[in-house]
Amino acid sequence: MDLGLNGRVALVTGASGDIGGAIATALAQEGALVAAAWHSNEEPARALVETIIRTGGKAAAVRIDQRDPESIQAAVLQVERELGDIAVLVANAVSWPARTPETWQTLADGFTANVAGTLTVIDAALPGMRAAGWGRVVLISSDVVDQPMPATAVYPATKGALETAALVLAAREAPYGILTNVVRPGFTLTERALTHPGFGQEVVDAEAARTPTRRICTPQDVASAVAYLGSAANGHVNGEVLSVAGGRHLTR
Repeated sequence: MDLGLNGRVALVTGASGDIGGAIATALAQEGALVAAAWHSNEEPARALVETIIRTGGKAAAVRIDQRDPESIQAAVLQVERELGDIAVLVANAVSWPARTPETWQTLADGFTANVAGTLTVIDAALPGMRAAGWGRVVLISSDVVDQPMPATAVYPATKGALETAALVLAAREAPYGILTNVVRPGFTLTERALTHPGFGQEVVDAEAARTPTRRICTPQDVASAVAYLGSAANGHVNGEVLSVAGGRHLTR
């Protein structure tokens, strides 16, 4: 299937991570011109861009600090200058809560980076999409929205807020030809899942055993869902939350 992404500019935030990298790669394979955004981990984003270019694609790495509106505006201008107007925006970047007791301040910090920052990136990209009469926005959430993590309230709360914001965007921007949707991965097989304290292979195996597909989500699973929702092949899906978790919710 031709997804109609050839030549369209796609900005992927959080592209230096496993999920963001898989999304950027999938979009590039469909012919999109990919802006791989990073914040504090530049090397993987640069390596990703080099791989895309080496395999015949076009890409650029941009730095975005989602706590800094000026950084966001500068990054969007850089993308427009180097690749063109943004047609597809994948809001994947996330700031993980520190491993400290949560306070109102940590909650506020999480919302500044994960919610206000994400919405500021979207707002910066919307004018170009409106002018073109076409755009796709995909927000990456998590199944912790309805299956909260016992250790933290910040991360689930911010993801829940983004899902609500996505519904508002979907209703408001659709008349301009812009469709907004959410992809909600389940527990995903990333380097973080294997190495983060409290996760590891034992947790991965336990989660797989509780999932009807008998495996957990991979970054490529997420990327495939994003590629469709962020493409011209998606002509009328708007304001939806797509779970990519192998039916994990069926066994709760």
